[in-house]
Formats: sequence, structure tokens, C-alpha cells
Amino acid sequence: MSFLSSLFGSNTQQFSAIKVLSSNEFKSKIENKKVQLIDVRTPREFKSGHIKGAKNIDAFSAYFNTEFNKLSKDKAVYVYCRSGSRSRQSAKRLAKMGFTEVYDLKGGILGYN
Repeated sequence: MSFLSSLFGSNTQQFSAIKVLSSNEFKSKIENKKVQLIDVRTPREFKSGHIKGAKNIDAFSAYFNTEFNKLSKDKAVYVYCRSGSRSRQSAKRLAKMGFTEVYDLKGGILGYN
């Protein structure tokens, strides 16, 4: 059993850092607060409209890790994309990078407005 825990324990621990929030929960967590809010869509998508205060770090960019490493891993980070797929993948990457509190917007920005 401890062998299995050593194999799978770290993934479970990493992914426990990720919480998927409904649009209402997400809004209440970020509204009128200084948070690490990241839009992981492409720059073009970001320019077409984004959540106020968000920073754009493209999920497919070669600079993804570099840009996220500039953020505090000890503070909550809020991620979203268009429909939820890229932010889910990004949240997993962030947990592996050592971020301890990652919030993912369920359904992406499409369900936010």
C-alpha cells in the first residue's frame, strides 16, 4: 500500500490544490480583490474581451512556465479560458509546478458573462 501511495500520492496531493468553481463562486472570489487572475487563451482571444484585471498567459505559449514562474506560488491563482478545457490543463500544469491554490473557472468565460 505504501508503494502505491508513493507512486500516486504526489499526484493526488498536487491535484488537491485545484478547485473548479462555478461562475458565481469565481466572481465572488475575484471581484474587487487583488488576485492573480490569468486568462490562458491566445492573445487574439484575450483582446476580443476578458475579465477585468486579468493577465494573458497563452496556454500554448513557449513562455507559459516562464510567465507563471514570475507569480507567487503561495498565493491563489485563478485561471480561465474560453470553455474550460485549456484552463483545466493549465491548472494541472500549475499544480505540478508547485502552485498550492489554483481555481479554475468551470465552463470558461463563455459561462461567465
